Amino acid sequence: MLIRIAGLAAVAALTPLAVMAQAGGAGGAPEIRSFEIAVPDEVLDDLHRRLEMTRLPDQLDGAGWDYGAELDYVSELITYWRDEFDWREQERRLNAFDQFKTVIGDLDVHFIHQRSPEPDALPLVITHGWPGSIAEFTKIIGPLTDPVAHGGRAEDAFHVVAPSMPGYGFSDKPRAPGFGPEQIAEVNAQLMARLGYERYGIQGGDWGSIVSRWHAFNHPERTVGLHLNMLVGGPPPGADPTDGVPPEELARSQARQSFYNTAENGYAQIQGTKPQTLGYALNDSPAGQAAWIVEKFRAWCDCNGDPESVFTRDELLTNITIYWVTQTATSSARLYYESRNAPTSRPMGRIEAPTGAIIFPYELFITPRRWAEASYNITHWTEVERGGHFAAMEQPEVLVNDLREFFRPLR
Repeated sequence: MLIRIAGLAAVAALTPLAVMAQAGGAGGAPEIRSFEIAVPDEVLDDLHRRLEMTRLPDQLDGAGWDYGAELDYVSELITYWRDEFDWREQERRLNAFDQFKTVIGDLDVHFIHQRSPEPDALPLVITHGWPGSIAEFTKIIGPLTDPVAHGGRAEDAFHVVAPSMPGYGFSDKPRAPGFGPEQIAEVNAQLMARLGYERYGIQGGDWGSIVSRWHAFNHPERTVGLHLNMLVGGPPPGADPTDGVPPEELARSQARQSFYNTAENGYAQIQGTKPQTLGYALNDSPAGQAAWIVEKFRAWCDCNGDPESVFTRDELLTNITIYWVTQTATSSARLYYESRNAPTSRPMGRIEAPTGAIIFPYELFITPRRWAEASYNITHWTEVERGGHFAAMEQPEVLVNDLREFFRPLR
């Protein structure tokens, strides 16, 4: 089956607790179809032609990465992408996982569904963010689904479901305004129900953490536990934000907030206000798409300025190529606009499901535990010494072990 470059029409903006109509297969039964990534040759040929014709910008002497993606690095990455990167090999690696599609509402949703060989495994839905994709999870799916084969215990096994969010990767693109994180959470909830999972774990980082929080909030009866590697939360309303917060936690939180606000939120301002304008550039230029994404992988990981000390070029380019071949630069960016302009009549409430957090030191936002406890039922809290925003790629063993420990008493 070839990838779908153009998406189906999306459902209109959902009301907060709307249950979207299920699309039916034969006889009205929901249809789940096997899916294999197979990018057409002409799409790859077009990519190579565009890379050969790249017109690079100038750069100030000695600027390094201060003004954005550094010229020499991006030039080398583009040359490797054009001359050495083997998409077909990465395609084979991704196709080693069991992948499917199903129509929910008017969206054809792509997902990995890797079942464990252990019959009592706990279902777990994992959601990525931007600028990520399902490729982020390739290092953790095996250990989660088959812990015995990776030095773990059979009783810690999971059935893993990893959707491509609508507007991302191989899922369809919403075509009507208003399709934001809460609507994506409803897609995930319907997907898990369609797969026959009545109760399950929920995990996410980046946008996946926001989507997962909505999922747990709207469906507490289905949520065994919520695990986040980017837990976002503010101080309790009406209270002194420093009350009960250890000074070192407050300083750490403020430092990460300052880092984001002063150096890292320009992309979010653009994607949150003018994603369509940005899309003309990114959808037309693979060099632009690569620079836009790789700059964030460098800035948000724990790599001391050298992204290839943490990620291989193939890992970086596999993720970038997914955005390119699916033409999702624009649709993925729109999630920032939808979130910014979401209705405020129904604010997020406290999450009562058991919640676990793992705190990586180079995460974009680090919420003090005292604040987190005001918004979540925190039952598990882990702080680690290394790692950043892309936990599943940077510190897969650490993340897997924390998931096992958090869910162990909840099974």
